[in-house]
Amino acid sequence: MRILCILLALMTFAQMSLAQDSGIYIKLGEARTKKSLMAFPPLQYFGSPTSSSKYQSVGAEMFNTITNDLSVSSYFQFVNQSAFLEDTSKTGLQPAPGQPNGFKFQSWSAVGADFLVKAGFSIAGDEVTLETYTYQVSQAKLVLGKKYKGPTSSARRIAHTFSNDVLKALTGKEGMFLSRVVVSSDRGGSKYKEIYLMDWDSANPDQLTNHRSISISPAWSPDGKKVAYTSYVKRVGTKFRNADMLLLDLISGKRSLISYRQGINSGAAFSPDGKYIYLTISQGNNPDIYKMSYDGTLVGKITNGPAGAMNVEPAVSWDGSKIAFSSDRAGKPMIYTMNADGSGVKRLTFAGVFNSSPSWSPDGKKIAFAGQSEDHFDIFVMNSDGTGMVRLTSAKKPNGRASSNEDPSFSPDGRFVMYTSNRTGKNQIYISTVDGTEERRVTNDNYNYFKPKWSKNVD
Repeated sequence: MRILCILLALMTFAQMSLAQDSGIYIKLGEARTKKSLMAFPPLQYFGSPTSSSKYQSVGAEMFNTITNDLSVSSYFQFVNQSAFLEDTSKTGLQPAPGQPNGFKFQSWSAVGADFLVKAGFSIAGDEVTLETYTYQVSQAKLVLGKKYKGPTSSARRIAHTFSNDVLKALTGKEGMFLSRVVVSSDRGGSKYKEIYLMDWDSANPDQLTNHRSISISPAWSPDGKKVAYTSYVKRVGTKFRNADMLLLDLISGKRSLISYRQGINSGAAFSPDGKYIYLTISQGNNPDIYKMSYDGTLVGKITNGPAGAMNVEPAVSWDGSKIAFSSDRAGKPMIYTMNADGSGVKRLTFAGVFNSSPSWSPDGKKIAFAGQSEDHFDIFVMNSDGTGMVRLTSAKKPNGRASSNEDPSFSPDGRFVMYTSNRTGKNQIYISTVDGTEERRVTNDNYNYFKPKWSKNVD
């Protein structure tokens, strides 16, 4: 898989009288009650229209990507461009009087803007340069000034990088806009499910498998360079298909069959040190959770019943100390946690018909899961000890019946949960803030998606 390299250079704006300041401008909890107003004029193009035939598409792609990123962040509400008091196509990126055609902060404070992003770009050959300035309007202060360079094909990645930098500058924490998702989908035809890789916002989908079978339950390695998944692949010389686990190296494209024991080999979860995979294996018996090395060698059996019990869907905490899983050992499938060696089992959920698919937040303080009540599933988030449960979803289908919402996965910054929902008739991907106050649809097509897994940010 081709890796795009982008040259990112921090500019020094010696000619400006404003000082770039480091500090927290938005407290992480305040966006719940009041969003900051952000003014973001269209990107200016530094060149003649004849100098590049693709400047309009490149500029639109970067502008739309940044706008979507910052809107999804839940920190900002954008000032409508019709309210702007300046003709932004005729004013510079820097303020007057330092720049002869510079803008005036008064024009932006008058429309209530808390922050102003002024940016422009140029294209030379196949390289695009994005020059950005982010200001705190009330203090007439430059918060972030940065220039980004890279191939025009990486325009979206440049935009995501800038959005991350804006959040880091204003909140002290980086966003999740350079992250990606692996997911099972029927995009290639309704008869099959294959594994796909895409940006967090569903752009740039890339089919990773072509087994012409059912491929499910993908999982990321800690370094983001490998994906484990389960596929019902036909074995050579036979008509037999088994739920085998494979490991795909995204850099080399090499694919390895790592667990092909009779029965279920599914639910991969990598240890944070990148040395082991936890998975569910049945071997003709009730499924239990095992620890396995990359070459398929079983290192240990982590759960052991009780007799007749199902122990599935291991989810490893980001520090590797705990494993959350689903088990019906008490009758109905519920969410449990245990130490990484299988000791210290604790039941966390006690309500509902069927609780499944646990997912840890990056800081290990919360667990998301899908809980069934009556005939549908919803997404819940609770503290890692089972307290403080919050319901994130309650959507209905067009016919008024409750939709099913399943397969939660935390974002790398811990502020969002991704999941699937069939509320439109197709299993589409959505995200919600962890407190459930905002929800957005990520995919918008006629395909079905299953068990998305969110990566860490990609370097």
